Amino acid sequence: MDIKIIRKVIKNPNIKVRPTGEIVLTVPLETSDEYIEKLLVKREGWIKEQLEFFKKNFVVAKEKNYISGDSIRYLGRSYRLKVMDSKEEKVTFYRGYIYIHTEKIEDRDCKKLLLETWYRKRCEIIFNEIVQKYVKTLNLSLDKVGIRDMRTRWGSCNYEKRKINLNTKLIEKSKYCIEYVILHELAHLKYPNHGKRFYNYLLTHMPDYEWRKERLEENE
Repeated sequence: MDIKIIRKVIKNPNIKVRPTGEIVLTVPLETSDEYIEKLLVKREGWIKEQLEFFKKNFVVAKEKNYISGDSIRYLGRSYRLKVMDSKEEKVTFYRGYIYIHTEKIEDRDCKKLLLETWYRKRCEIIFNEIVQKYVKTLNLSLDKVGIRDMRTRWGSCNYEKRKINLNTKLIEKSKYCIEYVILHELAHLKYPNHGKRFYNYLLTHMPDYEWRKERLEENE
């Protein structure tokens, strides 16, 4: 493994694995090489897990041409794309096909933008439906749901602002995976860390959350 070691004025060592596969270990100035070696051996399993996770979920995908026959992921399944010559620019989903309607059938960027816009609209509808269901069930107060592109997380929670963020890429995953991420982030409104009470809360409201988490991290 290629590991970058940084020595700086900090109290405790910190290790990060980036989506690019880069591993960065930051340690206090006086840290010995022997200690660093022991620390890396101790965290080797975790590092490999992170590398595998990013490999499966956040690799840079091959650029699609957005032509008829391309495979498009939506809610855990692959659908065939059909590009239709039309004066009205839109995307529709019908009988197992995703259609891009446009006059600019050779314009890749135009087709990509149309599909991304459709994805975001579907995110807003589906994510908010699930959020509202769990907010009501759990009797939680939530001020805002952000939907945006995120490179290294499926979701995040700002406990103080009562806000959660969800990754647009989630729309490609199965609905039960989306539900898991949403419940996970909502649970942080009650328990900000990943302590025992947090996981007991997840288990109470979603007994199969571990199975859903595994499905989420699979390279479908």
